Amino acid sequence: MTTLVFGKTGQVAHQLLSLDDMLCLSRLDADLANPAACRKKILEIRPKAVINAAAYTAVDKAEEEEALAEIVNSDAPKEMASACKELNIPFVHISTDYVFDGAGSKPNSPEGATLPSGAYGRTKLKGEINIRNSGAYYAILRTSWVFSAQGKNFVKTMLRSVNKHDTLEVVTDQIGGPTSARSIAQTCDRITKVLLKTDSKSGIYHFCGTPSISRADFAREIFRQAKKPTKVTAIKTSHYPTLAKRPLNSRLNCISLKTSFDISQPDWRDDLTIVLRDLGEINS
Repeated sequence: MTTLVFGKTGQVAHQLLSLDDMLCLSRLDADLANPAACRKKILEIRPKAVINAAAYTAVDKAEEEEALAEIVNSDAPKEMASACKELNIPFVHISTDYVFDGAGSKPNSPEGATLPSGAYGRTKLKGEINIRNSGAYYAILRTSWVFSAQGKNFVKTMLRSVNKHDTLEVVTDQIGGPTSARSIAQTCDRITKVLLKTDSKSGIYHFCGTPSISRADFAREIFRQAKKPTKVTAIKTSHYPTLAKRPLNSRLNCISLKTSFDISQPDWRDDLTIVLRDLGEINS
């Protein structure tokens, strides 16, 4: 039996694809815009577990397409969880720090009050609630600032920008823990293996890289490791308007993940080195 993964080309799904016993489904195999088809696929394949690494992640576009984002981020996970409940198998679902309002400076805990300020966060929170109400045994893994050598992410955006600018303006009041897709995939795999042995650890967990850092300092570390001369000028988020509001505080309290699954926070700087090597920015 295999673990069924929704997602194939996304950052985390791409990393899951390299692990043992993973069957990754593309949008052509199972489109999350058709939740019933996702449920049907699970019941047809009858896997040992399901990991949902697919989502509507276009944060700004979600402000204009909230109905579609809700189908993908809320209705589809509901159907997946329902199928997992029917088969009595574990369901691991990736969520986001955007379910919080981004206020304060303390790390957000899994049991903390949620108050999303945008469509993306609202639809992801509804997905969480649907999973919790499904009766399945599950792990919802909230994470933040995902980066890898694949897809669209902050690291690749910064590296593209160095070819156009000697100086970059990057926000300094957004603080969080950068998290590599590779580490998230390994964590999902480990959680799944534990849940296959016991359903007593169902719940919401947080996972992100350490230490917490500002976007501006994250950019500086990217350029330092890649030996790029580009200078970073720190600006406030208010000086860089976007359609969707970004949380200022993306810090996540990951203690319960360590307690329940013995999974520690990775040093994102080490993971960044691996990604930069994969991108050819650092010699092996």
